[in-house]
Amino acid sequence: MKEPLKGAGTSRRWWVAGAGLGSLGLAAGAAYQAAPAFWQQLRREMARPIQPPPHVPDPSRWPDSGLHLAWLGHSTVLLKIDGFTILTDPVLYPRVGLDFRVFTLGLKRLVAPAVDLEKLPKIDLVLLSHAHMDHLDVPTLRSLESKATDLIAAWSTTDLLRPGRWRSVRELRWGQAESFDGATVRAIEVNHWGARMRTDIWRGYNGYMIDTGRRRVLFGGDTAATDVFRQLRTTRGIDLAIMPIGAYNPWIRAHCTPEQAWKMGNDAGAELFLPVHHQTFSLSREPHTEPIERFLAAAGRAADRVPVWEIGGEIHLS
Repeated sequence: MKEPLKGAGTSRRWWVAGAGLGSLGLAAGAAYQAAPAFWQQLRREMARPIQPPPHVPDPSRWPDSGLHLAWLGHSTVLLKIDGFTILTDPVLYPRVGLDFRVFTLGLKRLVAPAVDLEKLPKIDLVLLSHAHMDHLDVPTLRSLESKATDLIAAWSTTDLLRPGRWRSVRELRWGQAESFDGATVRAIEVNHWGARMRTDIWRGYNGYMIDTGRRRVLFGGDTAATDVFRQLRTTRGIDLAIMPIGAYNPWIRAHCTPEQAWKMGNDAGAELFLPVHHQTFSLSREPHTEPIERFLAAAGRAADRVPVWEIGGEIHLS
């Protein structure tokens, strides 16, 4: 059995978005023809160690009042809002890619998750933005299955899950919302795509607005530049925007630049930012630290609105 971690070009589109072949032999042969760069990267990564996270939060110490969160890596964020616990796009194993149960054939993490699976608190709600393999990781989700946990996903994606092993599993289209004990979650439009197997283009893709009455948190999922975030602005404002900032080179049609992420969060009326989708996997051509450097440069004198930029960093608002 696989164990969870402790404490570019065509290859990105082919493997992280999905290959969808039925056997390892077929997958290997066809994949090399379609994406030889992936195999070259895989060979380079085999000997590379996964680095420990810069920070290790302790969610067991978080109080049941206020807004508390930690960036666990990539698009995985652990939030606790007035006692209600949410986990976004959970990816907590060493690799993402094709799941063969005993191992995963795919991209290797650069940095380990900031919190081990067994040290996570009870999760009330899992949010899945879309079906790409670096966001919907089947091994992680199987480890999280619980009759005490609800799950929300984009439309036409729950066939990839085992719904009967969760308290509830619900698909949302843009504009639809579900209410839970302590939070309302509304699916919002983003500029991305949802196919996991290249041909299953009917699958949806969402961002989410989380509203507890006292707090509002925006989870941008994955998105390229779009003006729709302006529609989220209200007189209430948004306490925090979780925005993707990496994998834009050469995938600019599917992933925003750091500057565009800063603009979209401001368009929505966010006070604070948590930049995600960087520093965890080698998904594209930009240098490892470029996304966060550009994001902080875009923030300029307002860089204090970006309190976390390293994996494991925490934000606490009373």
